[in-house]
Amino acid sequence: MLKSEWCYGRMNGKNQLLENLEKLHTTELGVGRIKKNLSLDTDDVVQWCQTKIKSAEADIKRNGKNWYVGIDNCVITINAYSYTIITAHRSRQENKRES
Repeated sequence: MLKSEWCYGRMNGKNQLLENLEKLHTTELGVGRIKKNLSLDTDDVVQWCQTKIKSAEADIKRNGKNWYVGIDNCVITINAYSYTIITAHRSRQENKRES
């Protein structure tokens, strides 16, 4: 694979995620895990994640079968095929500052 194809594929993946935000979902366990990890007080975790992903400041990267969205000192992990939000957690830099 040429470097230009690799770069295009990554950008295309970012656009693919943004174009399919309506497919984003998670499980009941995922909701609990995300709320706990981020100390969220919201009833709609999926909507919260969609808003973060749509932000101009969101850093969206695909690595293998998952997308990783970095925004506001947290990382949201999404399965690239099913659009399932797997987890979300504070970024490592944020965790180090709290220690």
